[in-house]
Amino acid sequence: MKQVFIPDFCKKIINRLNDCRFEAFLVGGCVRDCLMGKIPHDYDIATDATPDEMIKAFDGFKVIKTGEKHGTLTVICENNAVEVTTYRIDGDYSDNRRPNSVEFTRSISEDLARRDFTVNALAYNENSGLIDLFSGEKDLDSKIIKCVGEADVRFLEDALRILRALRFASTLGFEIEENTAKSIIKNKDLLKNISSERILVEFKKLLLGKNAEKILLDYKEVFAVFIPEIRPCFNFDQKTKYHQYDVYTHIVKSVSACEKDETLRLACFLHDIEKPSVFFTDENGTGHFYGHPAPSAITAEKVLKRLKADNKTIEKVVDLVKYHDRQIALSEKSVKRLLSKTSPEFFRDLIKIKRADSLAHAPEYQNKDEYYNALLEILEKIENEQQCFKIKDLKINGNDLIELGFSGVLIGNTLKKLLKAVIDGEVDNDKTELLSYIKKEIM
Repeated sequence: MKQVFIPDFCKKIINRLNDCRFEAFLVGGCVRDCLMGKIPHDYDIATDATPDEMIKAFDGFKVIKTGEKHGTLTVICENNAVEVTTYRIDGDYSDNRRPNSVEFTRSISEDLARRDFTVNALAYNENSGLIDLFSGEKDLDSKIIKCVGEADVRFLEDALRILRALRFASTLGFEIEENTAKSIIKNKDLLKNISSERILVEFKKLLLGKNAEKILLDYKEVFAVFIPEIRPCFNFDQKTKYHQYDVYTHIVKSVSACEKDETLRLACFLHDIEKPSVFFTDENGTGHFYGHPAPSAITAEKVLKRLKADNKTIEKVVDLVKYHDRQIALSEKSVKRLLSKTSPEFFRDLIKIKRADSLAHAPEYQNKDEYYNALLEILEKIENEQQCFKIKDLKINGNDLIELGFSGVLIGNTLKKLLKAVIDGEVDNDKTELLSYIKKEIM
């Protein structure tokens, strides 16, 4: 058996429970990660002690009653927070998310039987070794995600497990066992009963997975349950030499090609979502999608608001979608025009999106790295030379304009005209030059 490492702070918690004559095991994801040779992000412990018995046992520890009703306390040991949960049997589920009630049990076997997937239904302590009642270690070795017991039952209990299965398959690079896969498709509409916030959390993790491309392609109908706007992209022939894939496959390929950043990958997933709505063919039968970024940005905002994304994420994704198809010439003027509306940080992220989008085109029409690297070199030069690309960078301000007799909206409009003139090279960013320009060209 592979080694399961128990950190000292967990040993102290387990030993305290043992000293009080209770069982205690590391359970779930931390055991799974250890068996895979990974360092767990957090540790969970299960015990046959009830919450009341745990409170007595942990006298001297800081204990937070995070979920006492469901048997969970958070124990602080050596500045580490560890969830310790009583073995339990879940009651009926009426909302496809949480049990109506839980029954505490003294059996680790009954507790493991209620868990979602075999690779998570694992328990370990130094006295008993690995408790593996559902061949979870074998499934880890075979790289398989499989439900504990009947898949339909597991998903009816908690529909979020549908996305969790896909997320684990994506992040771990695993396959989904046949019956589990069939049940995911069969029960996909149960996701309509799950809160948007929980769906978005799982979806973002899935997008970052090493196996994201395969999962997004194989289970596209699942994602259309909570992003129905994506369905018209399925199998949509782009009818152009620039693309070798249908719209949805192109989208997925761009996600896969993008840096592993959840905001950037969300932008890739949504960047072409309205291509089908603007599609037309010319007299030669060639497909065109003129102006598709604008409606795609509108739909991206609608989707992310529905999924309860935070405002910062929404704003950035929408802007990336809006600008993803913008042509940027290899000139300081062109780069500064875009910077005037955005920022250097945004520009760098936009280049990442454009690279990923390009890599999802037909090979002969993929822009080479030289072009994007050249754009970034121009950006770096602009920054290093502290060139003017924002109104705040102008060597003249609103007070100067007031002294010249400007007022109200004319002040803002004039500053915008001056910035454009500086970016276009019509006038130097020098106060004397700018004042002269105003008198000649604007007043």
